[in-house]
Amino acid sequence: MFLKKVDGPRAVTLPDGNIMTRADLPPTTTRRWVASRKAAVVRGVLYGLIPQNEAMRKYGLSEEEFRSWVAAVADHGEEALKATALKKYRQP
Repeated sequence: MFLKKVDGPRAVTLPDGNIMTRADLPPTTTRRWVASRKAAVVRGVLYGLIPQNEAMRKYGLSEEEFRSWVAAVADHGEEALKATALKKYRQP
């Protein structure tokens, strides 16, 4: 079996005991960002699976966009990442 050389860990343990690997991250060709994919990228960065600058480059995200995802999760949970819930969680 051949393992591609990567910088950083191949897997991390999340606080709930689940293990997240690089295979759990969305594909780099992702164009339709549903809440679960956004959450996977945020979790990957927050728990050290992938550095923030690599995630932004890999997925073509701006720093502002990525920070808004992190803030939404921190303030309201993963539900806030849904496009249909933007009005509900948006600041007045």
